[in-house]
Amino acid sequence: MSTPIQGRNLTKNISGFTLAYDDMGEGAPIIFLHGFPFNKSMWQPQFDSLKQHFRVIAPDLRSFGNSKDDSSELSMDLFANDLIALMDDLKLDKVTVCGLSMGGYIALNAIQRYPERFTAIILCDTQCNGDNEEGKAKRFKSIEVIKSKGITDFTEGFLKNVFHTETVSSKPELVASVKNMMLSNSEHAFTNGLKALAERNETCSKLDQIDVPALIICGSDDTLTPVSKAQYLHENIKGSQLSIIQNAGHISNMELSEEFNKIIIDFLKS
Repeated sequence: MSTPIQGRNLTKNISGFTLAYDDMGEGAPIIFLHGFPFNKSMWQPQFDSLKQHFRVIAPDLRSFGNSKDDSSELSMDLFANDLIALMDDLKLDKVTVCGLSMGGYIALNAIQRYPERFTAIILCDTQCNGDNEEGKAKRFKSIEVIKSKGITDFTEGFLKNVFHTETVSSKPELVASVKNMMLSNSEHAFTNGLKALAERNETCSKLDQIDVPALIICGSDDTLTPVSKAQYLHENIKGSQLSIIQNAGHISNMELSEEFNKIIIDFLKS
């Protein structure tokens, strides 16, 4: 069997667009799916730690980061199909999938439609609910604001909601890097990503069908997908494990990466 080409910022032409991804390490494969409106670089703290134990892969989702596609209408179905297409191209029959926030919505979509392709699932700072009418209206209003004023104001507002207050004061470099990550995305990624989030289907009604090991992680002070959402996932996915990271907000993997990585390593080695 040929050795896979590994490294950072690799590209593959799949499903009619060029997908960018990182692929490092050896062992059981884990694919990391980033949240909105970020890119694969949000998983850098996981790569540095986990590549010693596992093969770690992180794509830029379609239209985000360096996976340039400014014409497709985005959806959770499309993102999940892209995930399966990448696995097929890399000749990976089964993987552990780890998704944060929107990445979690994609992971839940994929495991419910392609259950035979996953050995385990890790759901971070995410939920199974779809948007209610108020949530949808808010997203569509944000789309109109972005179309008229650009992404800067939206980015500033979003930043205020993703971090624990302690992180904002103690890790200004992290906050700045996340801001730059968001601003590097196109307006299409923001507006179509928001539309995909607004129109996603709930996955709560099929949680009882998940029959692979499942880990749920949530920051104790996540205001976007609070701990109650993580507890619901835990209660409805049989045999799942729940870990709450104290003093973390919505992007717990970046805020307290050492603790986050230890939780994942312990889970996968068990």
